[in-house]
Amino acid sequence: MNIVAVTACTAGIAHTYIVAEKLQKAAEELGHNIKVETQGSAGIENELTAEDIQNADVVIYTHDIAIRGESRFKGKKIVDVPISTAMKQPKSLITTIEKKLSAK
Repeated sequence: MNIVAVTACTAGIAHTYIVAEKLQKAAEELGHNIKVETQGSAGIENELTAEDIQNADVVIYTHDIAIRGESRFKGKKIVDVPISTAMKQPKSLITTIEKKLSAK
């Protein structure tokens, strides 16, 4: 599965980057490709390209604040969860998405 994700927390410092790392690790351990854009205090980093988005099977928003540039993902399957969900259970989140996508 090809995944793109956007992380953004209130302070835009720790949780944004911790969740990005956790999603990256969980996806890789489960055999998926992932690219994570962070929208932190330093601005947008690791920005998703149009090609990244086009090739994605699913988009994960994990955030406590508004995601910037949501219009880029129009027409894609989007999973929108609080940042705490991805922080505590990144593998479970990805496994659940995988099951729901394969059931269709």
